[in-house]
Amino acid sequence: MKEVRITVVRKICHRDLMERYELPLEDACGMREGQLFVSRGAQRPEGLCESAWQTLAPFVMALACGATGLYGAWMRNPSSAMLSCNDGFRPVSFLLEALEE
Repeated sequence: MKEVRITVVRKICHRDLMERYELPLEDACGMREGQLFVSRGAQRPEGLCESAWQTLAPFVMALACGATGLYGAWMRNPSSAMLSCNDGFRPVSFLLEALEE
């Protein structure tokens, strides 16, 4: 099973939506751009947001098992995927890349 590198590429805050719909929260998301994680055995790396993991896990498993070309040929690197967590107020974009064994 391959290791999969997970990189936090971008974090966006939709302040207008937060002000309109969200209750005030302290430290709602601790992810930082440039942060790196490595999934071994398709397991959630320590420190990676559990909610984000729910979105990423099926793709991590596929890449760890050698899948390529997820959703067709939309990625330059066929052993990768670009995904976002499901937080509508502050979505975080993650780059997943299968590492060579």
